[in-house]
Amino acid sequence: MIINNINSSNFKKYGWVIEYPDKAQGSKTKNLFRIVLKEPKGFGWRIAYLIVRDKAVNKLEQHPQSYESFEPVKGRSVLFVAQAKDPKKIKSFYLDKPVILKKKIWHAIVTLTNESEVKITENSQVKCVYWQIR
Repeated sequence: MIINNINSSNFKKYGWVIEYPDKAQGSKTKNLFRIVLKEPKGFGWRIAYLIVRDKAVNKLEQHPQSYESFEPVKGRSVLFVAQAKDPKKIKSFYLDKPVILKKKIWHAIVTLTNESEVKITENSQVKCVYWQIR
């Protein structure tokens, strides 16, 4: 399997890279602020911290009603994603940039080091659906 580097172009069908677009066009002396994603009212958010120790993927999960961010903190991780339950359509990306997954995107994370650490933000009432692939 090919592991891709994340960029806003090759990741757009799964979600968004958390970055400031056209940073070079902004002020060179003032802070830059941008809202990347705003959920409608009624959806509270939670922030979680994940220690990844898995070295292989045997299932993927999705959240039908929640976006989810993955923000690498420590270690080297690979993010697996798919739009549909088709093992041939699973793509993998080095998780070297913070990203937001769209709702209903199948996903899993493995570590390439002893363990990795990832900050996660998601809907506080998140529902998980699992897809066993092994």
